[in-house]
Amino acid sequence: MILYPAIDLKDGQAVRLLRGEMDKATVFSDDPAAQALEFVNAGCEWLHLVDLNGAFAGEPVNAAPVEAILKACKVPTQLGGGIRDMATIERWLEKGLQRVILGTVAVENPDLVREAAKAFPGHVAVGIDARNGMVATKGWAEETNVEVTDLARSFEDAGVAAIIYTDINRDGAMQGPNIEATAALARAVSIPVIASGGVSSLDDLIALRDCGAGLNGAISGRALYDGALDLTEALKVLGNA
Repeated sequence: MILYPAIDLKDGQAVRLLRGEMDKATVFSDDPAAQALEFVNAGCEWLHLVDLNGAFAGEPVNAAPVEAILKACKVPTQLGGGIRDMATIERWLEKGLQRVILGTVAVENPDLVREAAKAFPGHVAVGIDARNGMVATKGWAEETNVEVTDLARSFEDAGVAAIIYTDINRDGAMQGPNIEATAALARAVSIPVIASGGVSSLDDLIALRDCGAGLNGAISGRALYDGALDLTEALKVLGNA
């Protein structure tokens, strides 16, 4: 199981939000590229980036720090937030991004997900952010009447590389991931599932690894910054190092 260290970008800084609320941001670094390099030097295989401003604006806002990270770090990197048209997808992949994450458009324009996944095999993931089992969009600000499993199943034949499932109520709260819901989603689809939201300890990672659903990976942010999760130790336990 892959551990994806998360760097959430707001106003050019690396931050963490509490349950997705922009006014509850804690700044962890003024130099996101240096922070990314720290993760890479510790041995991580992947990086997970989110353009928080972009998620609300509907277009990339933190392009400069993302590009700085791509230049500094030679590990595959995935990015979500504000990617809502084919031109933006193409631009990011050309700049060296390994995988784009499509969230809001997966609900509002599923044909774009299908088109992109066909055009760029292995480079398109779907981000499903949920509150109480229902999908939320536009930086988690808008709730829909779409169920998580229904949305995931609708892309079974699209060729997407992964589904990143975030439980919003757990995100940044350091209360542990929603293992039951994550495992249920992974069992419901053949697409690889990456767990996100609430991963706050080594025990959480082990529980996700051993849940029996064959998860592709887990994303962790605040726990790594706070020191609650030691990246080097976690990578060894998960067999990433």
